[in-house]
Amino acid sequence: MPELSRFYGLIIKMIFLDNDKHHKPHVHVTYGDFEASIGIDGELLGGSLPVKQLKLVNAWLVLHEDELYAAWNNAVRGIRFNKIEPLR
Repeated sequence: MPELSRFYGLIIKMIFLDNDKHHKPHVHVTYGDFEASIGIDGELLGGSLPVKQLKLVNAWLVLHEDELYAAWNNAVRGIRFNKIEPLR
């Protein structure tokens, strides 16, 4: 699962050819023992994160929406995508 970004203990990844389970553009986030799938639109699709970390991820998603959709379009075709700047 290629990594998109890493910041404040959050690791954000996107899986190649991963459009079957959630049927919408999304990322996979890990934070310690927490794991979640979050739509690029900010919808929590599965799993959980602490509230503070979920807010950080949602802020990052908003800031990088265009880059995330471009990465998603590549990922569902099995094409490599670039890393995205962390939240600072």
